[in-house]
Amino acid sequence: MNNDSESKRTVKRFLELFSSGAVDETMAMMTEDATWWVAGTMPISGTYDKPAFAKLLSGVLETCTGPIKITPSKFVAEGDSVAVEAESYTQTRTGRTYNNFYHFLFTVRGGKIAGVKEYLDTMHANTVLCTP
Repeated sequence: MNNDSESKRTVKRFLELFSSGAVDETMAMMTEDATWWVAGTMPISGTYDKPAFAKLLSGVLETCTGPIKITPSKFVAEGDSVAVEAESYTQTRTGRTYNNFYHFLFTVRGGKIAGVKEYLDTMHANTVLCTP
């Protein structure tokens, strides 16, 4: 199997774990120096190291009735880079529907996620997830 396929398989598995709400298992698939960057200027925008990202994921589980389910629709892999188009869905505890569209750029190193850039509809995310 070539590196493109291995990287794509790693990202698919990561998104499955992310979507299940298994925070510890999701974090185990990330390198110790992994970063996650979220586009925009909303309260959850910025760059997270691994511990801060784990805290963010746990916060989502407290805000929502379940994990954010990420459904990928397209993957493009080249070496250690994997681009993913995806859609998310969950309900918040306040009754709002979070349904967003994304473009992720994953960097895979040694079979683990080393970096993510997350592009999304920040207005929707801010309104549904960040506004009381």
